[in-house]
This record gives sequence, C-alpha cells and structure tokens, in this order.
Amino acid sequence: MFRISLDEFEGPLDLLLFFIKRDELDIYNIPISRITKDFIGYLETMQTLNIEVAADFIYMASLLMSIKAKMLLPNEDPDDSDASEFDPRSDLVERLLEYKRIKEGAAKMRSLEETRCIMFPRGSFDSLEAEVIDELDEPVNRPTLYHLIMTYKSVLDNMPKVHVQNVDEAPVTIDEQSELILSKLRESIQLSFRTILKEVSEPLVLVVTFLAVLELCRRQKIVVIVKDGYDDFWMSSRQHLSSGS
Repeated sequence: MFRISLDEFEGPLDLLLFFIKRDELDIYNIPISRITKDFIGYLETMQTLNIEVAADFIYMASLLMSIKAKMLLPNEDPDDSDASEFDPRSDLVERLLEYKRIKEGAAKMRSLEETRCIMFPRGSFDSLEAEVIDELDEPVNRPTLYHLIMTYKSVLDNMPKVHVQNVDEAPVTIDEQSELILSKLRESIQLSFRTILKEVSEPLVLVVTFLAVLELCRRQKIVVIVKDGYDDFWMSSRQHLSSGS
C-alpha cells in the first residue's frame, strides 16, 4: 500500500484543530454536531479512496458521536445545578488545548533549531527547499494530505463516467506520467493538476498521474502549493526554480 505522512497533519486531534482553524470556531464552545459531520465525512472520503484509516481516527469518530448523543440527552434532575453545568465536551476541549500547546511548542523548538543551525552549521544540507515564484508561497498555503485528497476526489468526481467491462492494464506508468509532468514544467513555471488532466477521460490514468505527483514530491523533484479552495493544486519544478534563481 502507498502510505503518506505529512508533518502538517498528524492524528485525529490535528484533524480536529484543522477544522476549528479552517472554520474559525471557538475551541471552548465547539459545535459538536458540525465538527462530527466534518470528521466522519473525512473518514468516509479516506475509505472511498481505499486509504487505510487508523484505529485512533475511528476511535475519535466514535468519541465525537458519543459526546453528541450525551448533549442531546436531557438532565435527569433539572434542579441539579452541578448536572446543568456539566459539558460532555470538556474532556475533549482539554485534550485539544493540550495538543495545541504541544504542537505550538514543537513549532517553536523547530524555529529555534533552524536559528541554531544557521549560527552553528552542522554540515551541508542538500534538501533545502527552493522558493516558489508565487506571491502565495507562504507556509499557510502549503498543502496538507487533506488538500491533496480533496483535489484528487474533486477531479475524480467530475470525470466522465466510463463503464469498464474488461480488466485491462494501465495505459500509462508512474514513470511515464512523472516524465510528462516534468516535461510540461520545463515549459512553464507553474502547472496545475487539473491542467495535466485536461484531456484525460480514463479514471485509471488519473490515479496513475496522482501517484506520479506523490512520487515526484517524495523524490523532491517538484514543489506543490495550494491557492483558493480545495479543487486544485499547483506544481513547480525544483530544478527550474534553482536554475532561475
């Protein structure tokens, strides 16, 4: 199985924080029904794309549904002031706040590490990331796995439906689609995922092309950014950018 892990998006608490930040929600007053719907929708998308869902994500989904059910139940004793003050979300909020503090602390430590590396170099680093020639090339616009999956699903849902009766081999390979992407990036600074698939009508070619994008990212041949929305992302060649700088 092709497994992917990005530093910007790890674990169910990270996913909940992503939804809270995206929708500008109050972390102390989480709309549990809304965030449960978003969380379960994400899990269903992962399962639709045949991507393995870890047990901790499934556990978090069940926990959210349990909290939602408790909030719908009336208090047994309406005169009990302590019962009226109890909020089933309190434990989850504490866990989110603690995770948020740890994540922010880790980000601060990484920043200090980068500063320290500049002051006291530990060697030559070949993996320094080239800058993308784009006014939107900011850390907040760097894609997460969620962005890539939603773009992939959006393109797949809008492709013409083809009824396949026979099992055939893929008409293209990952290497061929990787070379196609790199060849197009030699002609332009940036290229969107939808542009590559403009004349593609076979879902299997889309799958292979998406895997080619992930493979090029793994091999550090391209840089990927997102702009507005979740229905596309843009690619730039590291080699092209390095030669132009």
